[in-house]
Amino acid sequence: MALFGFNRPEGLKHRRGSRQWRGVIHEYADRLDVSKNTPVVSLGEGGTPLIEAHRLSEMTGLRVFIKFEGMNPTGSFKDRGMTMAVSKAKEHGAKAVICASTGNTSASAAAYAAYGGMTAAVLVPDGKISMGKLSQAVIHNAHVLQVAGNFDDCLDIARDLAENYPVHLVNSVNNDRIEGQKTASFEVIDVLGRAPEYHFLPVGNAGNYTAYHRGYREEAKRGRTSVIPRMFGFQAAGSAPFITGERVKNPDTIATAIRIGNPASWDLALAAREDSNGYFGAIDDQGILAAHKLLAKEVGVFVEPSSAISVAGLMERAEAGVLEKGATAVLTVTGHGLKDPQWALKNADGSDAEPTKVPVDVAQIAEVLGLKAGA
Repeated sequence: MALFGFNRPEGLKHRRGSRQWRGVIHEYADRLDVSKNTPVVSLGEGGTPLIEAHRLSEMTGLRVFIKFEGMNPTGSFKDRGMTMAVSKAKEHGAKAVICASTGNTSASAAAYAAYGGMTAAVLVPDGKISMGKLSQAVIHNAHVLQVAGNFDDCLDIARDLAENYPVHLVNSVNNDRIEGQKTASFEVIDVLGRAPEYHFLPVGNAGNYTAYHRGYREEAKRGRTSVIPRMFGFQAAGSAPFITGERVKNPDTIATAIRIGNPASWDLALAAREDSNGYFGAIDDQGILAAHKLLAKEVGVFVEPSSAISVAGLMERAEAGVLEKGATAVLTVTGHGLKDPQWALKNADGSDAEPTKVPVDVAQIAEVLGLKAGA
């Protein structure tokens, strides 16, 4: 079990003297709304890698880094906010938490509630959640309810229940979630020594877009960076309320994690865009899937399709000629590919990708691989 409160050792020590990462609340306690009375519910989230993407740098003329949030405990960036939300819920005496989810939030809420000894209830759109994410919520013993509606319907119900029943809402309308998620920008600055010129993100509920900008702005006030990145957020074309300027009643995209027609952090995200001279754009499903394969093939990073929209957005803006050559760009990819693996098993033409069948014959296998003896 994680130690609750802050009267704990400086972290577990390895034999060679390195310190084990302690989770975002312990690592950034001085920058979060926590105290010695906060019971910290942590699975060691955060500390995710910032990977230099040399091939994307060559293709765009920028210095490109991938912030791989799929390396969090439940496989998505949601864990950063969930450790704060569940810890604060526990501090307030809550026994149960509730959320609406397209998948990743439900997986995270279920895991953190389980670790914190709390009950979790999750509302998911009927037929609109990947099996990988649903399996996480189920195995962590959450009460999973599939609602005959979309994500926005689920969130409306979750808010109503939290307002009128003894259950704590842990969606990103809860500011604790945004506070936890802003720690990712702290980590970017920890590695780069300053903020990048550009930051690219997928946008669904827009909480992460809001959180990164908040973190960068706070670090600028502390004097840790003189740069505030331009925040580039991308939505799926079939689910792009920031582009249309109005709620999308029936959002439609293969990128399930961002299939949201009425972002909960709408106003906050618009303010972040304005403050950072940012940009919102849309990418169609074909472009998302092409970026999904590009990232895996050229950088070795496997993400769920919604995450790849950051890459698609970078390529689109680079082609548009609006990015300064030589500048640094960070791309957040929000969820691991094993969350939604079926898209990895599709060829570009939509057919199923299958292994090449070969006999038990070394020479024939070498021929298939294009190998020559002694070469």
